[in-house]
Amino acid sequence: MTFADRILTIDRRWIFLVVAVALTVPFFLNVTCKSRVSPEVRTLFAAVEALRPNSKVLISFDYDPASEPELNPMAEAFLKFAFTRRLKLIMLGLWPQGPLEVDRNLARVFEDEQIRALDLQYGIDYVNLGYQSGNEFAIQGMGASIHNVFPADVRGTPTGDIPIMQDVQNFSNIDFVFNLSAGYPGTVEWVQVAADRFGVTLGAGNTAVQAPLAYPYLGAGQLTGLLGGMKGGAEFEELTGFEGKATKYMVSQTAAHLVVILFIVVGNAAFFATQRRARKLGGDA
Repeated sequence: MTFADRILTIDRRWIFLVVAVALTVPFFLNVTCKSRVSPEVRTLFAAVEALRPNSKVLISFDYDPASEPELNPMAEAFLKFAFTRRLKLIMLGLWPQGPLEVDRNLARVFEDEQIRALDLQYGIDYVNLGYQSGNEFAIQGMGASIHNVFPADVRGTPTGDIPIMQDVQNFSNIDFVFNLSAGYPGTVEWVQVAADRFGVTLGAGNTAVQAPLAYPYLGAGQLTGLLGGMKGGAEFEELTGFEGKATKYMVSQTAAHLVVILFIVVGNAAFFATQRRARKLGGDA
């Protein structure tokens, strides 16, 4: 049996093992993967950076734990950057798990000494309004009155009694909206209702699977910027200076991709080698 034959008959479990090693080893190495920052990430960063202190930013966490590896790094970097810019954050979710994702990300963000030193106060600097059903109809309702759609926050406090919300009636009092999305409802609905109908300035962070659906809105000017998948999160971390999991995960992802490409190249080379040998043997016969 030739080397090419051995390659083509290799037990697929060895391939799975090599890919697993490529994914795992980088976690134990002090290695980072730098890449060119894409224009859509840079424009999102610039839009947030241009906001004045005390500007009101609404963040919708429209995903669940299944999408945390891609979207949580974006959320953490965005929250840290926004807090250091002294922006007021109004957070909510159109997915039932959204408020839980808000609290999880805040817990990790407040582990950062730089953020703790800001002495941020719930209800004054940030708030979690919780979950509301209705999908795009909830967004439409917020265009008239956020208080009607979210009458109380996750702690049960009436929205009108929360200091950060007392001068916020609807989207006209919101300076920027950032949507973290893994599907429906998500960025598409925020564009179609909030951006198109109410003229909000909108940025988004999407999973790699959903990002292609959002790119057309960038060209149309309906999105100011977009973080697409792990790579988008890593690029945003680089711009903000808050290097986190996305930057580290990119090393593992890149290593795994290189291994897969290597297997594809070697497998195809072995296939064509065996085909040439078969044709040659057939000609000799």
